[in-house]
Amino acid sequence: MSLLPTPVPVTWRLIPALSLLAGSLTAQAPAAAPAPPVPAHDSTTIVRGLYVNRFKAQNAKNMRHLIELADSTEINAFVIDIKDEFGLNYATKDTMARRNAGHAGVIADLHGLLDTLKAHHILPIARIVVFKDSVTARVHPKWIIRAPDGSPWHDKQGLTWVNPYHRELWEYNIRVAEEVVKLGFGEVQFDYIRFPEPYHSLPAQVFPGAGKEAKPAVLASFLTAARARLSKLGARTTADIFGLVTTVPGALEVGQQWEALSPATDVLLPMVYPSHYPRGAFGLAKPNADPYAVVHSALTRARERDAKLGLAGHASPADSSTHPVDHVRAWLQAFSIGRPKYGPVEIEAQKRAVYDAGYDSWVLWEPGSRYDAFRPALEPTLVSRRKWPPVTRHDSLAAKKDSAAKKDSTARKDSTVKKDSTAKPDSTARPQASARTPSSRRSTSSAVV
Repeated sequence: MSLLPTPVPVTWRLIPALSLLAGSLTAQAPAAAPAPPVPAHDSTTIVRGLYVNRFKAQNAKNMRHLIELADSTEINAFVIDIKDEFGLNYATKDTMARRNAGHAGVIADLHGLLDTLKAHHILPIARIVVFKDSVTARVHPKWIIRAPDGSPWHDKQGLTWVNPYHRELWEYNIRVAEEVVKLGFGEVQFDYIRFPEPYHSLPAQVFPGAGKEAKPAVLASFLTAARARLSKLGARTTADIFGLVTTVPGALEVGQQWEALSPATDVLLPMVYPSHYPRGAFGLAKPNADPYAVVHSALTRARERDAKLGLAGHASPADSSTHPVDHVRAWLQAFSIGRPKYGPVEIEAQKRAVYDAGYDSWVLWEPGSRYDAFRPALEPTLVSRRKWPPVTRHDSLAAKKDSAAKKDSTARKDSTVKKDSTAKPDSTARPQASARTPSSRRSTSSAVV
């Protein structure tokens, strides 16, 4: 029996067999009107996306390959680097933004790329790195975090960070967001919405102009200001946060706190990477080895905290066919740190955890934007998979124990068959052995539920 609910077709998502543009996406931009802004998707929209780094986005061949992957699977969104640690990834016409452009190249024909994504029904999401911005820090030394002696503060990599309390810095980032939305991006995803880690081995951080405003408050104020302006353009405002934010009751030292940031965004994206949780998290000796348990536990806590804020994330609990308002969209781990090596099985486990927690949307993060190895974990079409009511942690653990018991029982029967076949060979060993394979497969697929 399937571990997932009966698929609910998502009618707005059509997957046409459109041919890719023959021309290069990085060729000289034609003299044509820019693509109209993609209107904000309604509250029932399911987003299943891939992260596309700046260099992949600049390469026409790579983009054609990623579009082909989306056309043949459930993927319907790309999170594209538009402003990262290296500066801007597009040719801006804003004089304020142009000073901070950097020198790492740009997407030569952004209009053409956005037109292509629109033709293939792929939602373009602009990733904008905000406060880890060494390019802007060099150009605007008055905008940076300081050390107690007044010198520029540097992190462990020697990078300078900009000061989240500086309002002119806010204006710059919001103007970049507004410009790319007008070009055709349907959603803006702000990343590094945080302060740098205050390691004891580094000097204290000084924030000119901070006054008495707490870190979580200023981060929320930035997102609120951005959201007010972007919503007028029909775009959704989202933000990335550490996965630990869903479970830590107070604010992290970097300023992220669930209750402060969740109401300030249309969608919050916790990075619930199992490899990033310490031993013992959620009662797990090795969190990285149990991706289902980590993702399910983290998202369940997020849903509970949103409910207390009046952001329950669903439209009609009584109607299991009604899609939820996915106010939480998880970043899933599509990379390996330590053991086990992550592949399709681990992606499937994380996806199942998202659905069991009552959500439908997720995004895969692979730093190099290489996803071919994970293709077997992607469904051929986009259908709703979320469970409502959600699977509780108690139910999840019970299912896991039941699966383990079945696996142990199967192993004991197999051991008995082997002993019997050694003592008196007959035909009974063959059916037992053949029955063992599907039983093992079922227990393997359900062991992390």
